[in-house]
Amino acid sequence: MIEGLSGPFANTGEAVYRNLVWATERVNARGGVKWPGGNRPLLIERFDSKGQTEEALSSLRSAVDQGIRIVTQGNSSAAAAGLIDAIGKHNERDPARSVVYLNYSAVDPSLTNEKCSFWHFRFDAHADMRMTALMSVLREDKALKNVYLIGQDYSFGQGVLREAKRQLNEKRPDVTIVGEELHPVARVKDFLPYAAKIKASGAQAVLTGNWGNDLTLLVKAAREVGFEGTFYTFYGNALGAPAAIGEAGIGKVIAVADWFPNTPGTASAAFYQSFRQRFPKPEDDYVHMRMQLMIEALAQAIERAGSLEAGRIASELETAEVTLAGQKARMRPGDHQLQQALAVAVMDRQGAPGTPFDVEGSGFGFRVVRQLSAQQAELPHTCNMQRP
Repeated sequence: MIEGLSGPFANTGEAVYRNLVWATERVNARGGVKWPGGNRPLLIERFDSKGQTEEALSSLRSAVDQGIRIVTQGNSSAAAAGLIDAIGKHNERDPARSVVYLNYSAVDPSLTNEKCSFWHFRFDAHADMRMTALMSVLREDKALKNVYLIGQDYSFGQGVLREAKRQLNEKRPDVTIVGEELHPVARVKDFLPYAAKIKASGAQAVLTGNWGNDLTLLVKAAREVGFEGTFYTFYGNALGAPAAIGEAGIGKVIAVADWFPNTPGTASAAFYQSFRQRFPKPEDDYVHMRMQLMIEALAQAIERAGSLEAGRIASELETAEVTLAGQKARMRPGDHQLQQALAVAVMDRQGAPGTPFDVEGSGFGFRVVRQLSAQQAELPHTCNMQRP
């Protein structure tokens, strides 16, 4: 795992690590990966990228030198793009030490379109897929007339705002964009000036792809200036955001994900309760189904390949199909984009109908209001896959 484990997004990196540890523990508890000559356990090695692309590339070199052939990363589309390029060049130059790259949350659409690679597999829905799911709810908010767009100033944040404008124009041309702002990633400590501009704009809603502290600080500031509008978010359901906005967020903070703890069904509830038993601290409450599915797909691919040779594992990952706790997913060979159901949920008080579980001990959870099947969430791609 190459991830920011220090710096402003360290909490996000540690949260990912807990997910991957839990996923490998599940595989190992059933005996590990089935292997000719005896089963083998999975082990996660940590490399700290400090949230920087150059450090991520340095971590990749260290991992390769240590004999690691399977790399995973997600919390930065900029770092992901750098890794895709570096791994492609490395594998061409040194095929005997080829590397497979599993991406759990870098969602810039270009990574499985024009920048697609045989060696890269994305297990999260990309930003345009997430936006389409959010818009399925936003377009029905007939009272909405004015919206403010704000995001982090790098490829992902820029892409979110670009797609938001395109889809608003297509699906809600009556909605006016009253403000559009990009801010530096992980460098803004005081979002009050941004929040004041949002309130002054007359916006009834904010649409943002912000994640980590950039989201938490934004919603805190909005609450402090008395903004009472709706937040349409990609990641408003975790890492401090619900607690930051508090009561004011009930019915007002909307998030999109592949899965929520309050997803209907006993299998989903049991899955979530099992994670909370493993990590009982409220601040550790951050579980993502897609990260669990990713490790299950990897174990499946290694077993089918009967080899740790990266090319053979990649060939098996192309057709991976996995099911866990009622959630099904399949890898699309054409662009290596996982196809899975998506859900949109709104913040509510724990104990309200449809909200048995809260988030991070905040007393607030997310009630699912829209579910899209994998077929409904699927979008076309422009990848021209080059296979070795």
